[in-house]
Amino acid sequence: MEILLLEDEPADAYLIKIALKENNILARLHHVLDGREGLGFLQKKGNYSNVPRPDLIFLDLNMPRMNGYEFLAAIKSDERFKGIPVVVFSTSDVESDVITSYQLGAASYVTKPVGVEQFIATINDLSDYWMTIVRLPRRYQYEC
Repeated sequence: MEILLLEDEPADAYLIKIALKENNILARLHHVLDGREGLGFLQKKGNYSNVPRPDLIFLDLNMPRMNGYEFLAAIKSDERFKGIPVVVFSTSDVESDVITSYQLGAASYVTKPVGVEQFIATINDLSDYWMTIVRLPRRYQYEC
């Protein structure tokens, strides 16, 4: 499984990488810092010309240049990318953020836990759900 992580906070990105590794999750994590880089990754522009299409996107909302809302709106309005599930993984617990994320097409919304152990456990639960329980389309059916 290919996961695209849009996260501008180095500590959170590191914890997600560690959690996937510690839980023996068979996935490759591709990390970008904001929505612009995320779009470049999906569109295979510049340094991203040979990257795989992600099966799943983990998205932080509060990022510089292009925030999570703008990124989500952009990919969900593009036929090539709207089928990729997006998990919003944000520190925000504000109801309007949850509502807006779902209105823009998020597959789920998860509030980042504060403690390291809870954070890692949450990533484990998300990974288990998206990689074991949920059935995603076969890659060859939706390659761009």
